[in-house]
Amino acid sequence: MSGYLVPFEDSESEFVEKRSRFISHLWRVETEAEARARIEEMKKKYYDARHNCWCYILKEGGVVRYSDDGEPQGTAGQPMLNVFRREEVTNVCCVVTRYFGGVLLGAGGLTRAYTKGAKDVLDVSGVCRVSLWTLWDVPCTYPLLERMKLEITACGGVVRDTDYGADITLHAAFPDGGAERFAPRLTELSAGRLEMTAAGEEYLPGPREPGK
Repeated sequence: MSGYLVPFEDSESEFVEKRSRFISHLWRVETEAEARARIEEMKKKYYDARHNCWCYILKEGGVVRYSDDGEPQGTAGQPMLNVFRREEVTNVCCVVTRYFGGVLLGAGGLTRAYTKGAKDVLDVSGVCRVSLWTLWDVPCTYPLLERMKLEITACGGVVRDTDYGADITLHAAFPDGGAERFAPRLTELSAGRLEMTAAGEEYLPGPREPGK
């Protein structure tokens, strides 16, 4: 299948392991600056935590970064990173904050805890596929407006913007094959009077994918 997977939405999760509190946050990011800003935001928010471990992966340039933030080397950032690599998710930034509970977890325990932190927060977020969508200007009369929106949605498309004048123009985007399914519906609804116009293409995230 074409395209690539990214987080569906920002998310957070939390669990306690042997009195240590693990708080996970995840975001979809496009640049290193955005990822770094998220990490700094968590460091400030949880300034009194023992550790704020993090990782991020960016499709553009194949950028991969991670930090154990004081945990034993290889027990935090790398295990978190492995979760996203295994799930083939990119353009992702994750921070797992740990408040130490007084009980040592050991290297294996830490690795399992940070892996769980990353996996749990990804499960909360879910994933969606970014792929090449086609953009179309769809003419529409006022009486047909609501029906037209329903038909676009039924074909997997989204209405991104609407221009209102004597008539209406819907600026719609369709995933692969969606425009081809919608075109005959437009012809049928308008008795052949309306025809949509190509307006380019763009990589866009799709709907949340079903869980594995």
